[in-house]
Amino acid sequence: MPLDLIPAPGGRRSSFRVALRMARRDISRHKGRSLLIILLIMLPVAGMTGAATLYQSMQRTAEETVSYQLGQTQARFTALPVPNADSVQDPLNDTRVASSTGNHDPHFVPADPAELLPPGYEVLPQRLVNLTTQVGAALVPLQGRVVDALHPAFAGKFTLLDGRAPRSAEEVVVSPGLLDRFSLSFGEEVTTSAGTFTPVGTVRDADASDRNSSLFLTPEQVPESALQQGSEFPQSASYYLVGPEPVTWSQIREANSHGVGVLSRSVVLDPPAPDQRGIEGAIPRQPPSDALAFYAAAGLIAALALLEVGLLAGAAFAVGAKRQVRELALLAAAGADAPTVRLVVTAGGLWLGGIAVLSGGVLGFLSAAVVVHWVRLMGSPRFPGLHPDLPLTLVSMVLGLLCCILSAMAPANHVAHQAALGALKTGRSPAGSGKRAVLVGTALLVLAGGLLATGWLLGRSASDPDLRAGQLPVVAGLLIAGAVLAVVGLVLLVGWLIAALTARTGWLPLALRLAARDSARNRSRTVPAVAAVLAAATLASAALVLSASQQAAMRVNHSWNALEYQTYLPLSLEQPLLPDGSTQPAVRVEAAALSSAVQGALTSVAWTKEISAPAYVQNCAFGPGTDISQPARTATSNCLQYSLARPPGNECPVTPQRRVIDPEDWRCHGSLAQWPGSHRSILVGGAAVIGAVLGRDAGPEALAVLDAGGMVVTNPVFIRDGRTELLAQDVRTQPQDLVDPFHMHETVSSTTLAAVVVEPTVAVPYYGVVSPETAHKLGMHPGPAELLVQLSRPPSAAEMDAAAGAIAAVYKQPGTGFWVEPGIPQDDAWVTWSIVAIAALITFSAAGITTGLSLADARADHATLAAVGASPRLRKGLAGSQALLTSGLGTLLGALAGTVPAVLIVAATEMGTVLAVPWLHLLALVVAVPLTGALLAWLFTRARLPASRRVAGM
Repeated sequence: MPLDLIPAPGGRRSSFRVALRMARRDISRHKGRSLLIILLIMLPVAGMTGAATLYQSMQRTAEETVSYQLGQTQARFTALPVPNADSVQDPLNDTRVASSTGNHDPHFVPADPAELLPPGYEVLPQRLVNLTTQVGAALVPLQGRVVDALHPAFAGKFTLLDGRAPRSAEEVVVSPGLLDRFSLSFGEEVTTSAGTFTPVGTVRDADASDRNSSLFLTPEQVPESALQQGSEFPQSASYYLVGPEPVTWSQIREANSHGVGVLSRSVVLDPPAPDQRGIEGAIPRQPPSDALAFYAAAGLIAALALLEVGLLAGAAFAVGAKRQVRELALLAAAGADAPTVRLVVTAGGLWLGGIAVLSGGVLGFLSAAVVVHWVRLMGSPRFPGLHPDLPLTLVSMVLGLLCCILSAMAPANHVAHQAALGALKTGRSPAGSGKRAVLVGTALLVLAGGLLATGWLLGRSASDPDLRAGQLPVVAGLLIAGAVLAVVGLVLLVGWLIAALTARTGWLPLALRLAARDSARNRSRTVPAVAAVLAAATLASAALVLSASQQAAMRVNHSWNALEYQTYLPLSLEQPLLPDGSTQPAVRVEAAALSSAVQGALTSVAWTKEISAPAYVQNCAFGPGTDISQPARTATSNCLQYSLARPPGNECPVTPQRRVIDPEDWRCHGSLAQWPGSHRSILVGGAAVIGAVLGRDAGPEALAVLDAGGMVVTNPVFIRDGRTELLAQDVRTQPQDLVDPFHMHETVSSTTLAAVVVEPTVAVPYYGVVSPETAHKLGMHPGPAELLVQLSRPPSAAEMDAAAGAIAAVYKQPGTGFWVEPGIPQDDAWVTWSIVAIAALITFSAAGITTGLSLADARADHATLAAVGASPRLRKGLAGSQALLTSGLGTLLGALAGTVPAVLIVAATEMGTVLAVPWLHLLALVVAVPLTGALLAWLFTRARLPASRRVAGM
């Protein structure tokens, strides 16, 4: 009878069921290895799911926006900072301009929001006022909210947490943070600048943190002077409308044309179409380049993390497949074809991956839910609600499952191609030549290099930063794809590298020689182990470069208010206007008294110095409708502020989106290069002032120019042909150019002076120094302005409180506080080393997992060594040598594979415009981590292993 070779109907389904059954039984027999694989896949899926849920939970839904900001009211009217009548707000944010030409209209006068309230509504006003309370000799700020917070229409926005509603004018409700800050309880009095009150309840504002120190007052509880003091800030007042009729988008556009913003319940719940939100000729809004660069870096880290997990799981599957080789060979000898044998191993990945991604998704969501609940319980508005991100959760679960299945496919293909007889005889197939893997790996490396080069060239091709920001998604995609392909290519070349490195090992010690030969003989076990460490080191090195570059950018872009550990204390304090609008003389204090108070409160005062400057702006009326026909300077007031003009061509080149075109341009560096100075940006003095303020000695040339009536200038951008132009500007005038911050006010007079440059040690915000004689000659009315205090170290919080109390006693009125220039953050070093520690932990984990799996796989070989009389310590040395070889080669290749793409990401995207490669930290990763891993493997490996008989048939 002829042999019938026609496949039986349903045979493939039957083989699939057999494969699933055998995989499930193998998982049950090897619970430890199975749990390890589940954890390797579950944890990253949980991390991605939790991160996606937390990010989505920070985004308010439309319902949460109206509830948290409007309560049950229909709309809120408030001032909108616009330069003209053609600006339009964001429909979901009544304080942000979404579309505007940016042109300043000097005749545009914003309306009072109260004047535009439509009729037929109940109006609930809210006004923010600044209050103070005394703590020792110092007055600390508080926030007062003049609003009926417990009105039923505010349900959802304001919530009574504890206590009761006020019943008299002496009782108030407060935020929980106020009670905690001053250790108060209900019934205890608190004295403020608005009066003395007794808290009887705590109120939560859904749009603010519970830690804020706020009092909720009624208009009758606040003095008229406090209300008038806050009226100069239009945005401090807002009006809530209660009624049945919604406020439409057309009404909002009409209000925007008068400088009033409106948050409407109906518009938030049903926003207008995009073509109705903008105006013709408006400057298009683009996402900031630093945010895009952050997402590019995050994408690189996520891709490498996923690849690392896949390779770690692949190492575990490889060892598991080798432990299955005998039973799979028996299955093949019984007639199972190669696809069925392959399916048995792959089915294990399906089982374990399914369990891992389901448990990871649940764990990530539950963890995020706990975080959101805890943060909301603490009264923080960071998370308005728990919002699961189903698309990203499903993507992370699918990626995790594919990662697990793909990790199982490589060892499955290897086992399926083994000869059944050879597997039955030895349980091990000879290592192949791997020529195809070498060719494919080389091709992938070439392709990866092409993608990396293309991404870098594309990122650097556009000279316009706005265009470069638009190309960022494509550039980041090319660089991330190149980085992943580079890692895959190196993984495929690991076998060839191991064979090449271990070809000449006769000169090595016995343990290293055995480890090298074992690695070359069992490349199917060694390659996944090295690949897993390679992926971990790639992730670590990329994170190091990206983090170091970000920290370097923070250091370069640090905004200096003074030299390190310096502070300025004013010697003249402007007084608020009287109720009738008249001015009061400024309060002046002696520099000696202030210096004595600071030195008595702090032991770290190195020196103090009195600093003179032109007369400060004081008792000057601002705002629309100000009469500028009156003189800018009188006997009791001054509205003149001094600055330096930029010669034509010395402006820092920027795009329409205010991005710097060339960060290396000399016109974009130094003091006040990109932003204008303040009222104290020009100082009066000589060599001593220059040394104290700029941190650099004035040379003979600078002193000669100063004595001759010239000026010492901090930045060459303000000088042309040895001269600079000193401007006096009237701060009562409206901004001349909304886009250019250097043209904010009208120039009253200008004077050309001889100038010389003395650049400060850091970019402190000063234009320069003139001599007292020059200042008097120019009518600048110089005088003692501030006390410069130099500390030898940063003060603690307790020392700052003590200093604030001491200077408050000298001022005898609300002080200016005590703030010291901290300089560049000193914690950058430990942040970078913490990344190294985390990277080392990841690499140790990868090396430990793979070394443990290798020891488990080589248990029979170690038993043979013990049987032939090998020293018990040889097993410990062999474990340490295997860990050293695995982690050493993996970290070296990984550092190369992670550093290059990260450097290109920073260079191509100009992430912070600063590239920093932490060579010391990378050296620690490449050298110290493998040595430490080898030491740990030697310490935690048992020396003795009982001799056992070899598997039958050996």
